[in-house]
Amino acid sequence: MPSAAGPVAVASAAAAAAAKAPGTPAVGISPELYPSEDDLPYEEEILREPFKLKGWWRYLVARAAAPFAKRAVIYERSLKALPGSYKLWHAYLRERLDHARPHPIDHPAYSSLNNTFERALATMHKMPRIWVLYLTSLLDQRLLTRSRRAFDRALRALPVTQHDRIWPLYLRLASFPACPVETSLRVFRRYLQFDPSHAEDFINFLISASRWQEAADRLASVLNDDGFRSVKGKTRHQLWLELCEILTKHADEVAGLKVDAILRGGIRKFTDEVGKLWTSLADYYVRRGLFEKARDVFEEGVSSVVTVKEFSVVFEAYTQFEQSMLAAKLEAAEEEGAEDEDGGGGRKNGMDKLSKKFLDEFWLNDEDDTDLRMARFERLLDRRPELLSSVLLRQNPHNVEEWHRRVKLFEKDPARQVATYVEAVKTVDPMKAVGKPHTLWVSFAKMYEKHNRLDSAEDIFKRATQVNYKAVDHLASIWCEWAEMELRHSNFDKAIELMRQATAEPSVEVKRRAAAEGNEPVQMKVHKSLKLWSFYVDLEESLGTVDSTRAVYERILDLRIATPQIILNYAYLLEEHRYFEDAFKVYERGVKIFKYPHVKAIWVTYLTKFVQRYKRSKLERARELFHEAVQQAPPDEKRPLYLQWAKLEEDYGLAKRAMNVYDEAVRAVPNSEKMAMYEIYIARAAELFGVPRTRQIYEQAIESGLPDRDVLTMCMKFAELERSLGEIDRSRAIYVHASNYADPNNSDFWKKWNDFEIQHGNEDTFREMLRIKRTVAASRSQTHFILPEYLMQRDQRLNLDEAVDTLKRAGVPEDEMAALERQLAPGPSTAPPAAPSAAPASANRMMNFVSAGVEAQAESSRQQAANNEDIELPDESDDEEPDVQIAEKSVPAAVFGELGKRAAESQEESSGAQENEQLGALERIKRRRQ
Repeated sequence: MPSAAGPVAVASAAAAAAAKAPGTPAVGISPELYPSEDDLPYEEEILREPFKLKGWWRYLVARAAAPFAKRAVIYERSLKALPGSYKLWHAYLRERLDHARPHPIDHPAYSSLNNTFERALATMHKMPRIWVLYLTSLLDQRLLTRSRRAFDRALRALPVTQHDRIWPLYLRLASFPACPVETSLRVFRRYLQFDPSHAEDFINFLISASRWQEAADRLASVLNDDGFRSVKGKTRHQLWLELCEILTKHADEVAGLKVDAILRGGIRKFTDEVGKLWTSLADYYVRRGLFEKARDVFEEGVSSVVTVKEFSVVFEAYTQFEQSMLAAKLEAAEEEGAEDEDGGGGRKNGMDKLSKKFLDEFWLNDEDDTDLRMARFERLLDRRPELLSSVLLRQNPHNVEEWHRRVKLFEKDPARQVATYVEAVKTVDPMKAVGKPHTLWVSFAKMYEKHNRLDSAEDIFKRATQVNYKAVDHLASIWCEWAEMELRHSNFDKAIELMRQATAEPSVEVKRRAAAEGNEPVQMKVHKSLKLWSFYVDLEESLGTVDSTRAVYERILDLRIATPQIILNYAYLLEEHRYFEDAFKVYERGVKIFKYPHVKAIWVTYLTKFVQRYKRSKLERARELFHEAVQQAPPDEKRPLYLQWAKLEEDYGLAKRAMNVYDEAVRAVPNSEKMAMYEIYIARAAELFGVPRTRQIYEQAIESGLPDRDVLTMCMKFAELERSLGEIDRSRAIYVHASNYADPNNSDFWKKWNDFEIQHGNEDTFREMLRIKRTVAASRSQTHFILPEYLMQRDQRLNLDEAVDTLKRAGVPEDEMAALERQLAPGPSTAPPAAPSAAPASANRMMNFVSAGVEAQAESSRQQAANNEDIELPDESDDEEPDVQIAEKSVPAAVFGELGKRAAESQEESSGAQENEQLGALERIKRRRQ
């Protein structure tokens, strides 16, 4: 343990250390800097072990809240003992920075801070963090010279691998506005030696510093370096544009670079911004004062760009250049005029007059070229459509339509049109052409024809026929246009000779030579062109003889290029000259060559002409032709042929054969046309053989498998026919049969049957009609009406006979029908009283029905019901009908005659059949009741 004098000795030692600290006055030390009683344990510890960091650090941590001056004393004492401690130096410097930061830059604290950094770097010169703190502090103090020297020392002291921590701060120093430009340039150049990839930063600095020469050199070197990669993500194209902008806007300040070559290299390499590069090159010459050279560049630009967008850029810049040149000249002329009015420049004006006197004859010496500049400007505006057409043709020189539009631009200049046509036919490749290349030759020849130069037009047509076109039709069009030109000038023989020459078949030797070459031109195929032969045959018909025309038609048929229209035209020609049999032979050849649907027109014309020509004289041959025609025709094309055949039989043949034709037709035509065909068949049969003959046709139509709608229509017509013939029972039977095909919602059918029963039926037949209607509605409904429970809930008022009959028609088995009979059988208590046997049927008769005979009632309380035309019958069951008793008496059979006998026989047959059908269920019900 130390003695009592220990603390005093420790305090004396601390005071002595503080007095020796740099930057601290030797006298006048504040008492606060001396160690207090609380500091004695730490002081004793560091006295015992002054060279251990742990004690000093514990001392500093314990006095974290102490004033900075006292902590500075502790730091100074510790660093005197441990000058190589990075931890102490870093902590000390950070506290000094924090202490000095609130003060102005010229405060003494910053001077003490810089001295402390210098003392620290004496031992910490290999520590990059110390350098960074020091350099950052110097930059904040704006001490440029001291900072530059400190940066140089740092770069020399630190290894190269740690220079990346120093250079960003160094570049920050170079970017200060107060930093001299030369200093900044040297800094950036040194930095590029360290990291060449950041050349763009140096270039940007050079641009900001207006060092255009070095900026252009650096950009050029960067672009010439194929391995350069922009750290800012710029493309080479963007760098090219930057270089072009520097070269053009600062042309007078940049030297040593081949600006023209650089920009033209960019034009060749970067095709997507050609317009901007051309304008940049022209702008370069404008800034250099070389206006004619700039005009040449503009002309070259508008003549070489390949897109409309680039053309618009260059042309707009060109027009602005010409306009500005014209405006500048006008302004200069105004200024000269103002000077002349002032009367200045005596001797100078005299010299000018002398030079003008000697050089007046030379137009190049004329300074007043305002008119020339104006003419240039107007000429440029007038040339815009032509220049734009050139751009489009550079995009695709094989665009035929664009060549035609270009020719129209020179309508007032035939020489330019000729030159354009010559260039077009030389440029356009027929195999790559977009459009019809032969139209260029045709238009070229027509232009000479328009100016009465037929010899030149013929030469053009002759050359056009030797071109290897892509399609045969193109060459055929050339021959046709040539012949039409000869026709317009009345050279008929030459036109026919041209067609004969065009349709001539190549010789065997020529074919062999073309086959050996492997590329067969269109000239080898043009003799089979239908367009040529059609034109040729038209010429022969108009200008030649019948024999020559027939020879052309025969040649067309031999080449097998004829069309149905050619066949018809050939036949018309022969008929016109009364070669009827030859015309029919042509029709025969046509129907053998073509198939449906192309042969349809030939067959119709052939049959029509044949019938008109021979009528009944060659009836068997006509029948054979019709038979062959309907055999070849598809089902949907047979109907007109059958009708034409039937008309032939009706006019010149037998009616029976006509009926056979109709009968065959209704079987051959498709289902969609059968109904219309049956109607025609029935109408013709009724006209030829009478109405009774149509019964068989109606029955055949109903059973032929027509759609339900057509069957229903046919049944209604058949029933109306039977009604008109007085066959009421047959008509009713047809209505019953038709109900199988009727829709319950088809009001037309049920209304007609209802009207029929009102007019010709009785109560029983009307009830039967209503029953059938309900049955049809039940069978067409989606609900299962065959369930007995539902039937009882649906209509409890149905009598037993109707319920059993409905179930029987619905196909309910016998066991279910028996169960239903037991449920529906009335018990003893519900049985109705027996009706009088004298009139069992009259009690249930409905009003307004009149049978064969009616007797008036004897009772005065009852009145006879009026027989109105409109009869309204309820759809409910018989239980709700009024109890009206109508007596009947038989009508003598002599009144009806033979018709009555037939009706009675048919009624007996039908009643016997109904009784046979109703046996079974009704008989069982009666037996069970007994």
